[in-house]
Amino acid sequence: MELNILHLYPDCMSLYGEYANVVILRRLLETLGVTVKVTAVGLDDTPDFTGADFIYMGAGTERTQKAVLAAMAPHAQALKAALEGGAVALFTGNAMELLGACVTDAGGKCHAGLGLADFVTVETTRRDPVDVIAHSTLWDAPAVGFMNKCSVTSGVTSPLFDRLTLGFGNEAEQGAEGYVDGNLFATHLTGPVLVKNPDFASLLLARLYAAKHWELPEAWPQLPHQRAAYDVTLRELSARVK
Repeated sequence: MELNILHLYPDCMSLYGEYANVVILRRLLETLGVTVKVTAVGLDDTPDFTGADFIYMGAGTERTQKAVLAAMAPHAQALKAALEGGAVALFTGNAMELLGACVTDAGGKCHAGLGLADFVTVETTRRDPVDVIAHSTLWDAPAVGFMNKCSVTSGVTSPLFDRLTLGFGNEAEQGAEGYVDGNLFATHLTGPVLVKNPDFASLLLARLYAAKHWELPEAWPQLPHQRAAYDVTLRELSARVK
């Protein structure tokens, strides 16, 4: 069994250690006996989505986000074709915003998005560095994490998380957050999201196995102490919910 991971712009879109999301996914797949190839794409590279099974992009600064958007614009249709062909994708932090119709920066300039979704993002002068507890219907356990954004994303009709009990959603405090469409997952949560949330990682593994038509294992692997760390984080964040 072989699987290809395409890591988009890790040189400038890994602001909070998002590379760890690729590292853990690779490690879990290799534990399952899968041979994994990871291809990193830089700003000067042409991304080849042909044969990509998993596509990932993490968070960057507002400036690098716009640079990546300009680099990705000519390849939007190729990305869309890969998703339609069965690839699984995860965009975290402000990488999520690139998927929409437009990102309006703090100066009022509208940067056309990749157009994979209809939502729009407007940057604000308010920055929200907050811990998060989020709830999705796609898996049972709440997701935990952190986000640090200065934007409002409106027009999301299919959020990844239906509600937050802690944190700022797409448009409002404790509102719906993220975006999902088939095997395309996006959230403003930053950092090692899959390390912190074993159930989310297991969901992505299941989607990858389904896309490859592989037989499912008896159980999905987890890193040592990963579940215990998740339980501690959830307990501590839950104690802050008013």
